[in-house]
Amino acid sequence: METMDQKKADHLNMGGLLRKHTARGTAYHDVGEGEPLVLIHGVGMRLEAWAPQIAAFSRSHRIVAVDMPGHGESAALPSGSKLEAFVAWFGGFLDEMALGEVNVAGHSMGALIAGGAAATFGERIKRVAYLNGVYRRDREAKAAVLARAAAIPLVGVDKEGPLLRWFGDDAQSAAARELTRNWLSLVDPQGYATAYAAFAGGDETYADRWPDVSAPALFLTGSDDPNSTPLMAEQMATAAPRGWARIVEGHRHMVNLTAPDIVNELLTEWLSCGEDAR
Repeated sequence: METMDQKKADHLNMGGLLRKHTARGTAYHDVGEGEPLVLIHGVGMRLEAWAPQIAAFSRSHRIVAVDMPGHGESAALPSGSKLEAFVAWFGGFLDEMALGEVNVAGHSMGALIAGGAAATFGERIKRVAYLNGVYRRDREAKAAVLARAAAIPLVGVDKEGPLLRWFGDDAQSAAARELTRNWLSLVDPQGYATAYAAFAGGDETYADRWPDVSAPALFLTGSDDPNSTPLMAEQMATAAPRGWARIVEGHRHMVNLTAPDIVNELLTEWLSCGEDAR
C-alpha cells in the first residue's frame, strides 16, 4: 500500500510528462484548452516542477509548460548567455508556438524571464505572475549568489545547498524535497551553469521596468524564503501599476510544490483579473 508521502510524490511528479519539441529544440508539455497559460520553471528544475498547477489549470486553460534552455529536454543557450538571451529565447518560443497574447507564470529564474517578457514585449503578456522571484539583491545576497555561480564550473551542480535554502525540514515538504533533489541530479551541468550565471546577474536587468508593465502582475513568495523575500515582492508590487503581493506563510522557495492548494487559489485569483484590475 502506498504511503501518503508516496501518493503526494506521485501527484507532484505526475510520472513524467509527455513532451513535444519545437524546430529550435525547445521541449514543452501542451495540455488543455482555453486561454493560454505558459509556465516557466527555475534553475535546476524541469517542467514537472509545475505538476500541481498543470493538473489544476489544464481543466480550464491551455497549459504550455516549457523546459528552460539547458534543462529537461530543451537545447541549451551558448555559455555566457545573460538574462536578455533567455527572454529572447522565450519570445522565440512564443513565435514557434504561434501564441499571441498569453498569461505567463514564472518561478525563480522563470520569474525573471517572465518579468523580462512583460517589460520588453508586454503587448503579448496578458497577465504575469512572478513566483519566488528576486529583485535588487542586497550586497551580501548578491555576493553569495555570484560566488555560487562562479563555483559551478569548478565543482559541478550543488544538490544539497539549494535544498537547504529552498525547504524547511518539516514532514510536509519531504516529498517535494526528494523530487527536487532528483531533478537537480538530472540537470545538464553546462546548461545549469549558464542559467545560474544569468540568474545571479539578472536581478537588476529589468528592475526599473515594472512601472511600464500594464498587465495585472502577481508577486508571490513564501514568508520564509531567504533569497526571494516578501520585501522584494512588495517592492515590485508597489512599482507595477497593476501589481499586488501575496505571501504564503510558513513556506520557502518551492512554494508551488509545498503549498500547492494555496498557490493555486492565488493563481486562480490572478487569472480572474481583468486588465483594469489591481
